[in-house]
Amino acid sequence: MIFFASMYDAILAHVGQLIHLEPDEADYFTSLLRYKLLRKRQYLVQAGDVCKFDSFVVRGCLRTYFVDERGSEHVVQFAVENWWTGDLYSFLTQSPAAYNTDALEDSELLQIDQASLDELYRRVPKFERFFRILSQRAFVAAEQRVIATISQTAEERYRNFLERYPALDQRVPQHLIASYLGFTPEFLSRIRKQKTTRKP
Repeated sequence: MIFFASMYDAILAHVGQLIHLEPDEADYFTSLLRYKLLRKRQYLVQAGDVCKFDSFVVRGCLRTYFVDERGSEHVVQFAVENWWTGDLYSFLTQSPAAYNTDALEDSELLQIDQASLDELYRRVPKFERFFRILSQRAFVAAEQRVIATISQTAEERYRNFLERYPALDQRVPQHLIASYLGFTPEFLSRIRKQKTTRKP
C-alpha cells in the first residue's frame, strides 16, 4: 500500500498543478488508475493496435515513433517523469494506432482507460479542464516544433531540445535524439562537439 501511495502522490501532485481536488475526488480518481510496469524495450502500444490507455509516467523514459515505408524510424516524442504518453488519437477514437511507443528504460506507469475517463468527467467535471489544458499544451508544443523545424538552425533546435528535456541527453542514445531532431547521428555529433569546444 505504501508503494502505491507514493505513486499516487506523484500523479496527484501533477494534477494539483492545474486543478484542486477534494480528498474524496482524489480517492475516486486514483481508484480508476491501474499500475503498469514496462521493461526496457517493451511496447506500450504498437502501430496497428488500439491504444487502450492514457498513461502517466511515474518513473522511466519512453519514446513514441513511426516507421516509414523504407523502414526508417522517426521519433516524435519522448516521455519522462510527469509526462503523459501513448497514441492520443487512437486512444480517443479507439482506432488503430499510427505510432509505436516503447520503453527506453524500465518504466512505471499509471493508466486510465477510455470508459473510466468518461466516468471521471461525469463524476468530477473539473478533470475535463485538466485534460483540456494538457491537450492544448500538446497542440501548442507540436505547432512550435513544426515552426522550429522550418525556421531554426540545427544548433538552435538542439539547444531547445536540451531546454525542453533537461538531462535527457544523458538518458537517451544519441541516434534517437538525432531522429527526434531530424538529423543524422553524425551531424548531431558534430553539433555536440562544437558546443563543447565553445565552452570557456
